[in-house]
Amino acid sequence: MGVQLRFGAAILAAALVGAGASPALAQKSADTLRITMRDALPNVDPYYNNLRTGVVMHHQAWDGLVYRNPETFKNEPLLATEWKLPDSTTIEFTLRPGVKFHDGSAFTADDVVYTLNLVSDPGSKVSTPANYNWIEKAEKTGDLSVRVKLKRPTPAALDYFAMVVPIYPKAYREKVGAEGYAKAPVGAGPYKITKVEPGASIDFERFEDYWAGSPKGKPAIKKMSVRFVPDATTEMTELLASRADWIWNMNPDQFENVNKLPHIAAVRKESMRVGYLSLDAAGRTGADNPITKLKVRQAIWHAIDRQAMADKLVTGGSRVPAAPCFPTQFGCNGEAATLYDYNPAKAKQLLAEAGYPDGFDLEVASYVLPQWGSAVQNYLIAVGIRAKLNQLQTAALIQKAKAGELRTYIGSWGSYSINDVSAFMPNFLDGGADDYARDPDVQKWLIEGGSSIDPEVRNKAYSAVIQRVTQQAYFAPLHTYVTTYGYSKQLEFTPYSDELPRFYLAKWK
Repeated sequence: MGVQLRFGAAILAAALVGAGASPALAQKSADTLRITMRDALPNVDPYYNNLRTGVVMHHQAWDGLVYRNPETFKNEPLLATEWKLPDSTTIEFTLRPGVKFHDGSAFTADDVVYTLNLVSDPGSKVSTPANYNWIEKAEKTGDLSVRVKLKRPTPAALDYFAMVVPIYPKAYREKVGAEGYAKAPVGAGPYKITKVEPGASIDFERFEDYWAGSPKGKPAIKKMSVRFVPDATTEMTELLASRADWIWNMNPDQFENVNKLPHIAAVRKESMRVGYLSLDAAGRTGADNPITKLKVRQAIWHAIDRQAMADKLVTGGSRVPAAPCFPTQFGCNGEAATLYDYNPAKAKQLLAEAGYPDGFDLEVASYVLPQWGSAVQNYLIAVGIRAKLNQLQTAALIQKAKAGELRTYIGSWGSYSINDVSAFMPNFLDGGADDYARDPDVQKWLIEGGSSIDPEVRNKAYSAVIQRVTQQAYFAPLHTYVTTYGYSKQLEFTPYSDELPRFYLAKWK
């Protein structure tokens, strides 16, 4: 930890020298909130990226049918004024009149039907199919009413509608096409996007015709400027030099030092995000892959002191989940999990039994904070696995992971803030592009758990998944995330536990 603390102090000192004795003030005078983030968006279209950055952007510039209250987690009307469920596979929405998209066109049932039928079609190649593959079809029942048929009972359907189903303007998107839409997107949210530089920046401006009475409200701040930078050091430097007003996921080591500064506040909030280690049990990277051997995977689980990572690196109350999901999610039954203690001697023994008494070479890809990846690397080296850390940008790693090119990698998953395991486990275990286990029984149980409204049936199926996944050491949950925010003291900002910054609720003091 000493090295990390010195590293953090060095960044702070360098940035303050660069900023001069009296840093520039926040952009309150220009009424522009300057946001800096690391996870650059290759495509700002909400359906064609699966980065948390993309979720954050879409909730500022797009509206969905349903709004989830960030304090109570209850679903409230947004573009839909009401809904009813006449049976377990039907939802009927009544839509809000008088809503405009950013191009001035009126919101109608046609936009909803177009959006839902497009994103639930496998041919659309959305980034996270599991978020939409439960939708059979949407049909218009009136200018402001829609019936949605589901392929199966989906208990978390309204949560999905609230968190991951923004509505496209049909006429505009059909006119400009998918590529044109990504360059100049139009939504119906409180902010409109005025400029997109893919992977570099996104500019927003308050939508003056945003509909009255929205739970999001009309933004108090007129403009937002989002800039993407390559690493945490640059991000922190921008904040300290007052070239940025807001950052997040800063190095927790810097929390106390940042809070000593007169112009910046730092706050923590546990999120639903889980850090994980993906292991290529299925041999997607080759038949000679040592990770295909159960004892090797078990050795890796025993080699990593996950509790120490949570306590000393993540900090702020981070926990180690027993199961591959967030502990509060429905179906995340930690009691069904096989537990692996930190036991380097056991790890070495298992490696020898697997035929690797002298260890083996292993590349570990990662997009998380470098010191977190280094910790995993060092734990593996300590038991004889010659781990090499390959630090990648998030989007680049995700592309390689989906292509089946990564033997092991460290990532994180926030479940789109949906409090149900259907938003976590299927993404990594349902046979899709991110599945490195390829276990047919697990896939069958996931379908069972996601196809019933009976809590007992769902729990039984998901517990079977957890039992198998942990017994076979397919996928290792490392720790929960505690999001660390840094921002100008001139800004009034409230963080929420669903890891969704609501800039439309922020204001200057």
